[in-house]
Amino acid sequence: MEISTQTDVMFRRFGEAEAIKIFAEAGWDALDYSMFDINPATSVLTRGDFREYARLLRETAEKHGLRFNQAHAPFPSYRHDNEEYNATIFELIVRSMEIAGILGAETIIVHPITHGQTYDERKAINMAFYSRLLPYCEKFGVTIAVENMFSWGDGHAMPAVCSTEAEFVDYIDSLDPQYFCACLDIGHAELRGAGAFSAVSMIRALGGKRLRALHVHDNDRFSDLHTLPFTRSLRWKEIVGALAEIGYSGVFTFEADNFIAGFPPELSAEASKLMAAVGRYLVRDLI
Repeated sequence: MEISTQTDVMFRRFGEAEAIKIFAEAGWDALDYSMFDINPATSVLTRGDFREYARLLRETAEKHGLRFNQAHAPFPSYRHDNEEYNATIFELIVRSMEIAGILGAETIIVHPITHGQTYDERKAINMAFYSRLLPYCEKFGVTIAVENMFSWGDGHAMPAVCSTEAEFVDYIDSLDPQYFCACLDIGHAELRGAGAFSAVSMIRALGGKRLRALHVHDNDRFSDLHTLPFTRSLRWKEIVGALAEIGYSGVFTFEADNFIAGFPPELSAEASKLMAAVGRYLVRDLI
């Protein structure tokens, strides 16, 4: 099974070409391209040469024996009572889908919209949102992965969208399986109060057909720490066992950049090597 990691911190620290070289030397198989920056002055999403940039990025990765397995669209996908932002972010999400297609990524994570007072209202908003994106899945040859989300209230995690097994399954089953799937954020699923019993129960509920992407990271079950497995509280033997049980066949993708961010730049390469080693250790029972 391939192991992959997000590009966010390393690309910002070293630039794309040098970071890709570091990732390759660290032992990764693939990369999850982070498109979080929406600042018009710095974002790849607003570059006039974004297509050429994406092609060069893919060529650089392939030169070092890497590929882009997935990407992450900008977020949040919607802000209540801010139509200017909503129009802009939709265009940027579409642009990120095109970039993902050029990179050769089969999957792009697009956060669901958390606005809405009732379950039915939120679901209707999200089905309309993802339906608007469906033609671009077909055009650019990418699958959208819906992620389980949470919100903050009274100082702790609270349910948002796809925070429970039943809701996540309902959303995925309501979308075209050719172009939509689930990305389980393992850390989000383990936040106490966020609505899910555990990542293990979420994995079992989704099953191998729905669950085709992962965000792998650790936390203390109270804060969304996005750090390296085995450094906090999650039960990784049980989590990996559940993935094996459902026959998970996707890529084992880390979203644990806060681990690297805690080190000075001079230790980034060693930190990335340790992350890759942990990934290899975790997937040995999934191969």
